[in-house]
Amino acid sequence: MIINVVMKLVAGIALMLLVSVVAILFDGADRVIHARMQRRWGPPLFQPFYDILKLLGKENIVPRRAVKWAFNGAPWVAASTMLLLFLYIPIGSLPPILGTEGDLILVIYLLGLAGVAMAIGGFASGNPIANVGAQREMILMMSYELPLAVVVTTMAWVAYKHGIPGQPFSLETFVGMPLWGIVGKMGLLGLLCLFAALLMVVPGETGKGFMDIPEAKTEILEGLIIEYSGTNLALFKITFALRALAMSAIIVALFLPWSLGKVLSLTGPLLFVVDFLWFWVKVFAVQVFGVTFIRTAFGRLKIWQASQFYWVKIAGLSLAGMILLSIDVIL
Repeated sequence: MIINVVMKLVAGIALMLLVSVVAILFDGADRVIHARMQRRWGPPLFQPFYDILKLLGKENIVPRRAVKWAFNGAPWVAASTMLLLFLYIPIGSLPPILGTEGDLILVIYLLGLAGVAMAIGGFASGNPIANVGAQREMILMMSYELPLAVVVTTMAWVAYKHGIPGQPFSLETFVGMPLWGIVGKMGLLGLLCLFAALLMVVPGETGKGFMDIPEAKTEILEGLIIEYSGTNLALFKITFALRALAMSAIIVALFLPWSLGKVLSLTGPLLFVVDFLWFWVKVFAVQVFGVTFIRTAFGRLKIWQASQFYWVKIAGLSLAGMILLSIDVIL
């Protein structure tokens, strides 16, 4: 029992360190690809590492009117929450370190908690610009939560109805048996709707591209993080990178879980290594499209436009997917 706990603790720490490095590396790749798509040279690939290391050596400045405990605590809560989330995501053929029966529900709560922590940090700063950014963060979060919840509950319901082995709200269930191979033609169309809806949640969750509203550098000067500096700002930068990585990893686990090792008829440790690397390749591909391409191709929306986009269009798309899958199951 004790050995099992120690092994999970070591594996969890190692995974947190790994995803932190991968998230920052992917953030650097995002900046490079974004620049090249705009016909610019762009920053070095490792620029985010340089920025974070520089910030870690700077002083934490707390505004005079700030609520100090909330202002200083928010970055730690946001970053630790996002790191904890990866302990519930299966990576390749490796099961999640803290896999439970309700992983998907917990994942939604952890994503929401990180957004709430960031908003609290903005409110606690005492800066009116940060207050505006925090309000926008909350509005945006409440907007994309509906399609996110519809996608998750629909996937779980379909898995339950088709009798897929495992718990319907466990991400490991969808990795073991993808839904693409067990639904009919109408179900395939429904899954495509859910996939597209969840992909459109990525810009809202990461606050990039046409959803760059809570920070909006050209409008509200970084918004809710305007008063942050030093280690606190470094933690927020890590949190932003982890949010993009987490959403991409969830999409891969739900919709793109296919094993490259099994296709190549690999077994043993080689299977786990190949699938581990293949998992991150798929995550990177999803992040390039869901973050880099979209933020390069589209201009920023207003907050009411973003809310309408998620409540009407993306929620409607996810509901259409739910209806199509329901009809497919009935038939």
